[in-house]
Amino acid sequence: MTLLSTIALGFFLGMRHATDPDHVVAVTTIVARHRSMKYASLIGALWGAGHTLTIAVVGGAIILFGWVIPPRLGLSMEFSVALMLILLGLMNLTGLLSRITSRATPERDARPHVADSDASHPHPHGAQKSVSWLDHHLGSIGLYQVVRPLIVGVVHGLAGSAAVALMVMTTIHDPKWALVYLLIFGVGTIGGMVLITAAIGWPSAYAGSASPRLGHWLRVSSGMVSLVFGLFLAYQIGVADGLFGGHPIWTPH
Repeated sequence: MTLLSTIALGFFLGMRHATDPDHVVAVTTIVARHRSMKYASLIGALWGAGHTLTIAVVGGAIILFGWVIPPRLGLSMEFSVALMLILLGLMNLTGLLSRITSRATPERDARPHVADSDASHPHPHGAQKSVSWLDHHLGSIGLYQVVRPLIVGVVHGLAGSAAVALMVMTTIHDPKWALVYLLIFGVGTIGGMVLITAAIGWPSAYAGSASPRLGHWLRVSSGMVSLVFGLFLAYQIGVADGLFGGHPIWTPH
């Protein structure tokens, strides 16, 4: 029962972890231009998958091999989150994010139909059905829109991996179950991000359909929040915590 309780706690802590301010600001900036909760939820899942990947790799290495992260390296990982938020904010404010997305998103009419490709390359019925489903649901998103939340999730996971691993080590002393906890924590984070992005995507979708001007101001506002919050984090980590000074102070949280 203690182990089950610990795993359940990991899942719900992962969901709560998804609500951290820097996480919410990042995904808000990404989903602000989308007019579909389905795509917003997918972005949240991709973000959570990237986050979980880094948590599992770096956190697992800390647990299994006893890695010790120096304060300057730990602050540098957290500083990368600030830089990511600043970049996302600037891209939203300048419209660069929209231009890149529109160019990287394929036109649905320009893509070959699945039925045509199946005619020349026959597949089993199950594979054909899977390809048709993927083409219908994901074909209009584009590679850039898939990779972007993954990369942002990886960066955020890099910043939080040490704190999560240290928390696990103080609670679970068996490395095998500690790794299981990390994965459960990651699943909870994915679930939390899906819920958050769906909740954020609804007003964005409504604003975009009700008024293009309102949707534009929503994207500008999210970009401004991301930029300001990123600059605040950069100052806090670089100056207050001493990343650029002689005596860095880092407490994983």
